[in-house]
Amino acid sequence: MLIIPSRINYFISHCLLKRTYQDWVNLKMKTTYIPPCRDNPVVTKLDDPIFHSLFTPELKILTELFKKQNYEIRVVGGAVRDILMGRAPNDLDFATDATPDEMKDMFEKEQIKMINNKGEKHGTVTARINDTENFEVTTLRIDMMPDGRHSHVVFTKDWKLDSLRRDFTVNSMFLDLEGNLYDYFFGFEDLQKRQIVFVGDPVVRINEDYLRIFRYFRFYGRISEQPDAYNEAAIAAIKANVQGLEIISGERIWSEWTKILSGNYAKELTLKMLECGIAKYIGLPENLNIKRFETVYDACKKENISLNTISYVALMLKEEDEMLNLHKRLKLSAFERDLALFLIRYVEPRPSEDLKFYKRLLVHWKGNTNNCKAFICELLKCKQLFDLAAEFEKFTLPRFPINGHELKKEIKKGKVIGVVIKKLKDIWLDSNFEINIEKLLQEVPRIVSEIEDNDVNKYKK
Repeated sequence: MLIIPSRINYFISHCLLKRTYQDWVNLKMKTTYIPPCRDNPVVTKLDDPIFHSLFTPELKILTELFKKQNYEIRVVGGAVRDILMGRAPNDLDFATDATPDEMKDMFEKEQIKMINNKGEKHGTVTARINDTENFEVTTLRIDMMPDGRHSHVVFTKDWKLDSLRRDFTVNSMFLDLEGNLYDYFFGFEDLQKRQIVFVGDPVVRINEDYLRIFRYFRFYGRISEQPDAYNEAAIAAIKANVQGLEIISGERIWSEWTKILSGNYAKELTLKMLECGIAKYIGLPENLNIKRFETVYDACKKENISLNTISYVALMLKEEDEMLNLHKRLKLSAFERDLALFLIRYVEPRPSEDLKFYKRLLVHWKGNTNNCKAFICELLKCKQLFDLAAEFEKFTLPRFPINGHELKKEIKKGKVIGVVIKKLKDIWLDSNFEINIEKLLQEVPRIVSEIEDNDVNKYKK
């Protein structure tokens, strides 16, 4: 049974073929391929501590409310997968056969507060119970006319159809609140085998949302026990459709990629994605420094050290312009952009292992010194100078004892003050920050004399 939302896009309801919206619904149902599935979807019943730990007082209230109104409600997606893997889920998502309007009526009658109504057009109603816990509950649905990024939602009462629209079999299972596990497309077996398999035809699933290319690798890193046991049909479909990433926003791509880079097999998965041809569609240049990326990743992994996710990407780049092009595509944060540019600028050649070189960078930094310190620590790790990184992390830069206002008393030409401060900071650094303000000020006449004898612009460079 299908429930059509009240607000329907004009283009869909009056499309080029002059079909009505219901015509499209009927056509969708007639042409939808249903892959092999179970006649009886209930494969097991859970009765373990992790399952029972889900039942907060608030969840019990929610459960009883749906039961009272004769609606079904089940846990869905990642939480089910995590529970089956023996992990306590971070959050719970719920699916129901109640429509959004039916849920709202139910919650209003029971005086349950509802928040964040932005999800209603997609079928999600968020209930806040006892002013303590939020529950996102989404109506069963199918996706009409997906374009690789978005789709138009039609609500349904059919749990199998909702399961069919999901990306991977391990994410398509439902768990009711009595412990019954519903699995239509053999996700339970795939999870036991620790393999990621698309629901149905992988080409169809990818064409519905090209971001699923990245999601395949992200979930592979979470599920698989081997770095190279890919599903051949999935990889073939990814290679054949990788160009679709062009229409996916950079923010969505980077959100998925950061999770890959911070998870298991980050190196192997990144190399596999590059083999699949993602580079030119996500802002990466053709000639990447793969060797440096592999070398640093392996060294950090051996020492159990993690880098910022953007650092792994920066290690593959050779020029700052390449980083700026990537930033334009992925819309990185200012911190990520500046860190990557810093690493590209200083990771080669390798300077002395003396911390003084890096302290000088910090002393003369024109900006947030906390960021600079973080950049330098990251740089030292990328250079595999792990002991120096640990030592520098403990270093606290003292406050420079002189400012421009104080120097105005000593210097008549204001344009040279910046040059004087730069040279005074070098003297301060060379003294290991121990020289006092009086002795620093005694250096000013000598520095000014040097400046007057030379071209001021030479010192400004």
